[in-house]
Amino acid sequence: MYFAALLARTEDGWEASDTELDDVETLSDLADLAREANPDEDTVLVLIEQEDSWFGVVRVDGEEDPRIYVSDAAAAARSAYGELLLTDELLGREPGSDGPDLDALDLDGTEDGESEDDDEEGGDSADAVPHSPVGDSRILDDLGVSEKELRTLDADDALGAIAEAVGASEVLETVR
Repeated sequence: MYFAALLARTEDGWEASDTELDDVETLSDLADLAREANPDEDTVLVLIEQEDSWFGVVRVDGEEDPRIYVSDAAAAARSAYGELLLTDELLGREPGSDGPDLDALDLDGTEDGESEDDDEEGGDSADAVPHSPVGDSRILDDLGVSEKELRTLDADDALGAIAEAVGASEVLETVR
């Protein structure tokens, strides 16, 4: 189960709308959806949470590239919605890499499943998705949520805490 909402900052304060992500296939699609929510090119926050295991914030300011924060990359990687946010750039990978090349792995079962390559190259841990936050942890600094506060939020109440800090808790609750 997931919840996604758009918070658009307007002259009159924040406006919230819940959103379906079923038709969103890429980060560009998500950014376009956010821009449509606020034609005045002001800040739009896309808040996503999945089963209280992770949350993500995408910030779109006008035509600038979206800024992203994900609370637990490994948990998000197991979700179709999380995969939208976990770009190669965000994970520090070469564009187009999908992790280890399974065709290139030596799976002959020798030495109790360990190959010489594991010792020399450190295995495939470089391609693993970390069980930690990734992205721009200062994404909400100017809106009242510091980097430290963002990193310490629990997934089960993070969206409410963020909305409260930016002054949008009432409008978020109306769409929840």
